[in-house]
Amino acid sequence: MIELSESQRLIQQTVREFARAEIDPIADDIDREDRFPRHLWPMLGELGLLGVTIDEQYGGSNAGLLAGVIATEEIARASASVALSYGAHANLCANNIAANASEAQKEQYLPGLCDGTQIGALALTEPEAGSDAMGIRTTAVRDGDVYRLNGSKMFITNGSVADTLVLYAKTDPEAGSKGVTAFIVESGFEGFSVGQVLDKVGHRGSPTAELILEDCIVPASNVLRGEGAGAGVMMQGLAVERAFLAGEPLGIAQAALDEAVEYARNRRQFGQRIGDFQLIQAMLADMYTELEAARWLVYRTAHVVEEAATRGIRSNKEAAAAILYSAEMSSRVADKAVQIHGGYGYMSESRVARFVRDAKLLEIGAGTSEIRRMLIGRELIGPE
Repeated sequence: MIELSESQRLIQQTVREFARAEIDPIADDIDREDRFPRHLWPMLGELGLLGVTIDEQYGGSNAGLLAGVIATEEIARASASVALSYGAHANLCANNIAANASEAQKEQYLPGLCDGTQIGALALTEPEAGSDAMGIRTTAVRDGDVYRLNGSKMFITNGSVADTLVLYAKTDPEAGSKGVTAFIVESGFEGFSVGQVLDKVGHRGSPTAELILEDCIVPASNVLRGEGAGAGVMMQGLAVERAFLAGEPLGIAQAALDEAVEYARNRRQFGQRIGDFQLIQAMLADMYTELEAARWLVYRTAHVVEEAATRGIRSNKEAAAAILYSAEMSSRVADKAVQIHGGYGYMSESRVARFVRDAKLLEIGAGTSEIRRMLIGRELIGPE
């Protein structure tokens, strides 16, 4: 079992209080209006959360991966939408830059990402390349001191609001994984534009967009780790990404359990609280047990992934297992919360209905449940 340190418990309490005060009161409006709450970003930066895994010299708090998981969980307990955009910013963008950038790149981009004056995103997925990340078709051609990028990206979290993006393109389309290069791209670069902003079932308020690159000019100095190193950048961050994101379904499930318990205490049928019926108690017990099992798996995985990274060891199997179980658990728990609420739970304005909509994405994004199972099984079998 992983016991939280004093500093981690302080982060947990601080984020919980912040989420209750600043996020929870507007969570329903964020969902209903599909509105991105940009005003929260400097506030998250002030708390040290946007640079939670980044060294203090660049404006981060260097609190570690588990602290990031805890922060994601507490934010998601109030709003999964804010948690998703937070993860895309703090982990997929800022942490990727911190882990792979040159000193000059870190000094240029990390302070703004850490203080919330800049919003970050990761741009990998394309219309024809989702789980097949190496199948991207966006190209980058060197032209003197710049690269010219052409192509499009799809399903990009924070895509329409991001200022700074880690973006992947092929510099050598014939070289397979060795032909992929990672770039730091600014939304203000010539040739960069936002296409359609997508209308999602859940995680409304966390904008998901199409990005269009038409001779987008990116300085050669913005290449991460050198030309052709994109696959390495991508693989290096996968375990951390999955472990970080696994905190979000914990928050959704906790919120669903909270709502279900409260409703069971107050809703009366046949002259008594529905919480006094054994079948309702059994559902609540299952929800609690699954959530606790997932929480300790996720917390332990964050510790394992961070420890492995310091020794240059990959922990893909462990991270995939954590997000696989946590994501599917949150869907089951949210579904039971709707069942306990009965007809009221099926109404559009119901919070538990929002939890069901939000939970489903986590079985799809950042690698589907099927891809996660395949990865785990492949590592367990090992090479022939």
